[in-house]
Amino acid sequence: MRAPVLAVVLDSMPKSAQPGAKKAIQDIYKAEDRDHAEAAIKTFAKLYGAKFPKAVKKITDDQDQLMAFYDFPAEHWIHLRTTNPIESTFSTVRLRTKVTRGAGSRTAALAMVFKLVESAQRRWRAVNAPHLAALVRAGAPFERGLLVERPQEQAA
Repeated sequence: MRAPVLAVVLDSMPKSAQPGAKKAIQDIYKAEDRDHAEAAIKTFAKLYGAKFPKAVKKITDDQDQLMAFYDFPAEHWIHLRTTNPIESTFSTVRLRTKVTRGAGSRTAALAMVFKLVESAQRRWRAVNAPHLAALVRAGAPFERGLLVERPQEQAA
């Protein structure tokens, strides 16, 4: 579960309930597979549903989207679970634009952003199991993080 989603859920709860809820939410997105994550969501709903229905609704309504990364190779889960890929990608740009207090013209801003991202990409972490990316792009099915060699409908 991404940090913005976590923050939105926790903001709908009182401060006293947030530490326990944060741990329960972490149990959801750090689960070893979809079945365990669904069980953790049911536990979260059972624990907090009566007192904080809005917080539980924010998780249960988006359950499919929050657990979509389980449909990809397990090696890629660490990348897909990231808290905020946009923010981390452009953090270098944000820091630099704060220091320079703007970039002047639109052209200068685009040039600065391009050069900053270009230099920052050398420090980005490489994707685990890049050989699986082609299978993902081709639409190969994955279940529990493993490639399904022969889907059930074709096996019969």
